Amino acid sequence: MSRQPFQEDTMRIAIIGVGNVGGGLARAAVAAGHDVVLSAAHPDKARATAEATGARAAESNTAAVDGAQVVVLAVPGVDAPAVAAELAPALAGAVVVDATNPLDETYSDLAITGTSGAEAVQQAVGAVPVVKAFNTVFASRYAAPTENGEPLQVLIAADDADARARVAELATSLGFAPIDAGGLRLARSLEEIAFLNITLNATKGWAWQSAFQLVGPTA
Repeated sequence: MSRQPFQEDTMRIAIIGVGNVGGGLARAAVAAGHDVVLSAAHPDKARATAEATGARAAESNTAAVDGAQVVVLAVPGVDAPAVAAELAPALAGAVVVDATNPLDETYSDLAITGTSGAEAVQQAVGAVPVVKAFNTVFASRYAAPTENGEPLQVLIAADDADARARVAELATSLGFAPIDAGGLRLARSLEEIAFLNITLNATKGWAWQSAFQLVGPTA
């Protein structure tokens, strides 16, 4: 399967979903100079978010991903596999980024066990590479990707090394420090890390600004 060529500075990015995650990523990606197209279940919401962020709106998910190099799933985590399956025929040449967390209806646990939402998305799209990324960083930090002068880290997991590298390029362009976590099996850990951060903020009344950082020597 051939992939769309990535220009050095600009990527064509489709973001599916315009909630906090989708809208936040759209704003950050547009500010970084990327070509961003949005879609949502309600096209009027996509148009409103596009106007607010400087992105463009598409009338459908399929139209949004046409020609995209990176497709970001920013829908509810439990819906991501079904959305991915819908898009699968139109994803040739794209890298799919699963930015979701599959929380249950009460937000008290993850809705799946023994696997990850990202692995379910991978099953839904077949050979299209799926990358777990951006789910461990709150949407509120997409516009403020540093802490004490240091970039926040974005953990990245995928079975396709080239796809991980491409998403690392995107994360760097947004001001983050990407960390290659390895294969998609590690998406399970990334979703648990995100769940822990969500739970701490929800139960302790924190300001939804916290982020996990790996510190110390790496060599």
